[in-house]
Amino acid sequence: MFQDKPGYINAGGRLIDLSIPKVMGIINITPDSFYSGSRYVTEKEIIDAASGMIEDGADFIDVGGYSSRPGAVDISSDEESGRVLKAIKLITREFPEAIVSVDTFRSDIAREAVVGCGALMINDISGGEVDTMMFKIVAELNVPYVLMHMSGNPRTMQHSPVYDDVVADILKWFGERIFRLNSVGVKDIIIDPGFGFGKTIDNNFELLRRLGDFSIAGLPLLVGLSRKSMIWKTLGIDAGEALNGTSALNAIALMNGADILRVHDVREAVQVVKLVDKIRF
Repeated sequence: MFQDKPGYINAGGRLIDLSIPKVMGIINITPDSFYSGSRYVTEKEIIDAASGMIEDGADFIDVGGYSSRPGAVDISSDEESGRVLKAIKLITREFPEAIVSVDTFRSDIAREAVVGCGALMINDISGGEVDTMMFKIVAELNVPYVLMHMSGNPRTMQHSPVYDDVVADILKWFGERIFRLNSVGVKDIIIDPGFGFGKTIDNNFELLRRLGDFSIAGLPLLVGLSRKSMIWKTLGIDAGEALNGTSALNAIALMNGADILRVHDVREAVQVVKLVDKIRF
């Protein structure tokens, strides 16, 4: 049975109205993210990136220190925390009104990012699969949680992924984990089908075409299509040239029910939201 999506999520006592889709800007504190334009290292680079995204209209800023590109090298918890926690502290200090999300699958980093650094959301690419304590920690912290689907891990996820029905299989996967999250008291869950994470290009376009099917979960839907290989491989270009394709697919995602766009290029995504909102009904 279809459920109505919640109209708001609560991020640190701030009610975020999702009746108009929101934009999440990406800040990667990594040397090897798939899109070089999203890599930030120095304090000035991080602050300038956050400032630009806020000025361009970002509703959230997602900060990650672990590269999740296909084939990425695994790094230790210490190395990841050393990258991401400092960056979140910088952003929340300089921009106290910013709603910062920590992009991590490690519960200890998630906890410190929220308790010690001021993050207000957790974005977990593993959907609780890597760290079995994550769901419990999210419940204790009482913050919104992005539950993303990934088949395998970044080192293996693109090794011949196979689905009986990519949408039905992911919905079943979501259902099991949403039940567990509800059981431990997690209140604000956002689902992300994980474009490019253990999916073929055909799988990705099938997900986008049938994105509306995810409304059955009755939860806000986050979509991350920004400059991904489904765009540039299809067009025969590279990630640096994939902004136009990103905007096109983001518009389709919004028409098919996306509530949050996770992007490298905030200004363009905000423009897409404004235009699509004029014709959505």
